Amino acid sequence: MQRKTGTYITQKGSGESYQAYVPAPLPPKPPVDLGALYPLLEKATLALGELNTMARSIPNISLFIYMYVRKEALLSSQIEGTQSSFSDLMLFEQDLKSTVSLDDVEEVSHYVKAMTYGLTRLKEGFPLSLRLLKEIHGILLQGGRGASKLPGEFRRSQNWIGGTRPGNALFVPPPVDHLDECLSEFEKFLHDETLPILIKVGLAHVQFETIHPFLDGNGRLGRLLMTLLLCHDHMLDVPILYLSLYLKQNRSKYYELLQEVRQHGTWENWLEFFLEATYVAAKKAVATATRINQLFDQDMKIIESLGRVRFSGLQIFDTLKKSPQVTVPLLSQMLKMSAPTVRSVLTHMVGVGILDEAKGHGREKVYVYRQYLNILEEGAEPF
Repeated sequence: MQRKTGTYITQKGSGESYQAYVPAPLPPKPPVDLGALYPLLEKATLALGELNTMARSIPNISLFIYMYVRKEALLSSQIEGTQSSFSDLMLFEQDLKSTVSLDDVEEVSHYVKAMTYGLTRLKEGFPLSLRLLKEIHGILLQGGRGASKLPGEFRRSQNWIGGTRPGNALFVPPPVDHLDECLSEFEKFLHDETLPILIKVGLAHVQFETIHPFLDGNGRLGRLLMTLLLCHDHMLDVPILYLSLYLKQNRSKYYELLQEVRQHGTWENWLEFFLEATYVAAKKAVATATRINQLFDQDMKIIESLGRVRFSGLQIFDTLKKSPQVTVPLLSQMLKMSAPTVRSVLTHMVGVGILDEAKGHGREKVYVYRQYLNILEEGAEPF
């Protein structure tokens, strides 16, 4: 289906002309062919329903939210080229030295804070709006590499994707004097109630990436927006879906389809890919949560058989679920437990195969809940 998706406007800068693209407002005209997409839409919707049902039934849902937000942050940042692993993020959050660039780990950590902030604001009744997106962006780019890229402010100059300047870029988003109109229409569409929610989320993601309203962080914020919309429109009760795993694994196809929508209006091709991503991610999340719960049940039974250290062991075990890499001083401080007691419990856990001892992090040994960390890191290895 051929449709008009936007307008190219000739601009001049640095002694050359280039074509900047202004997208047409959503929803697309003519409308998206939902009939062809319905089987995939139904499949993805049912998978999200299964994930929601599972989330309501597990006792430690706050733990899963805590870890899943971190996994989504890590994966989304890796799409942009950061080299952090889940292990690096855990070490950073405990003020332990990671093995990669501090900027990379900070970037992931800011994403965690940004997503948590956005979801909290929505829960408090703040409207999903341009103002909220600016606030989230301000957190996403605080400190480090993003500090000079106007955190929390829409861009005031032309940006581009690919190439070294607008004249040789792969894609040039709308000029600054068209931003207000594009963003106003985009904000209206965020509250559209005529389309199925998943279709709206898929359309909104492409439109945000096409407008590219910030100097930096558009990719990460655009993917974060998908989670915000799913929670805001009650498709998800809690953010335990990491779409960025599928997008990372199919990164070339992901970028290719975004560009094809801009050039040819092939919304159906993109939505087919997006719905498949949602289905795969939801199924993966259910399977991962099930495996983690099984591991916790298995290891708790082992700890309960440890005799006199089992009470301290269960306390430490609860901490390991949120911090799968620990040191004796860290646990001693967190749990107000003596260092000899902590060391004794950790030694027992190493002995029964629950923990490993890691080397290379200074004088203090780092104890790693390896089987748990392995599950969390599946698919989240740096490129």
